[in-house]
Amino acid sequence: MTDPGLLVAGETLVDFLPRAGGSLADAATLDRRAGGAPANVAVGLAQLDHAPWFWTRVGTDPFGDFLVETLDDHGVPLRFVERDPTAKTTLAFVDDGAGETDFSFYRDGTADTRLDPDSVPEETVRAVDAVYVGSVTLASEPARTATVDLVERAHAAGRTVILDLNFRPELWTDGAFERVVTNLLADVDVVTAAREDLRTLSFVDATAAPETLAAALCERGPSTAFLTLGEAGAAALARSGGPFAAGTATHNGYAVDAVDTTGAGDAFTAGMLASLAEGTRDLSATLSFANAVAAASTTATGAMTALPTRTDAQAIVDAET
Repeated sequence: MTDPGLLVAGETLVDFLPRAGGSLADAATLDRRAGGAPANVAVGLAQLDHAPWFWTRVGTDPFGDFLVETLDDHGVPLRFVERDPTAKTTLAFVDDGAGETDFSFYRDGTADTRLDPDSVPEETVRAVDAVYVGSVTLASEPARTATVDLVERAHAAGRTVILDLNFRPELWTDGAFERVVTNLLADVDVVTAAREDLRTLSFVDATAAPETLAAALCERGPSTAFLTLGEAGAAALARSGGPFAAGTATHNGYAVDAVDTTGAGDAFTAGMLASLAEGTRDLSATLSFANAVAAASTTATGAMTALPTRTDAQAIVDAET
């Protein structure tokens, strides 16, 4: 295969969800699913014909076996998928009982917290066009240092760096989210976030209009900010000198028969990265395609299992036009 032009880095974990939905406390049976935002993005890119390198770390336990097999089945190259013989695979339990999705993580010293910066060689960083990182691995050491090191090396090499702000309050017990994110944004070209991920950042008014939120993020370093708005679609702002043409754009999303919105934000990010890989610089075209990928992902249950092919997403775009 041709070496990928994208490198995705971050956690792969196992999600457990109540089979009938709702509260964990009331659930008699849980379903096991492969998850983690970067893992979803990596699989989403593979589904869109842009399989990336994926740097992640799981245990040698049965959960790790399940995750590696799942990534392989979806066409994600395993070169940088590490197995840790002395640490367990991260687990997350998902609770929708209060009307909002809450996560309970079993992640104390697990494999994805132990990323080593020496794992991705300099020649790989320089060979790709873009590097995507999530923010969960920023929550604990030594993975935080390893993730920051990757971003700094990619930035120094002139690669496009994408940061996905995915705030999980339970993981940031040291209160360092704003400090870590603010420092990292200086080396980031593109930032993606949902409104709820910005609530703890003092330099952002999370209730403001999307354009205002995007501008506040870009003031910290990125040239481009994408904001996912749920059923309302998405918005973006790009300044000159970045990978996207300068301007602003919004897209109201697509009307589909949604059955499960889990992972729709990750699907959007995969669509945006696929557009970037194809050289699309127009914000409106990028939002149109990324929203189509997200919309298609909501028409089936699950996150990773519902990620659409390019044909599925393009059919939604074509139906609008």
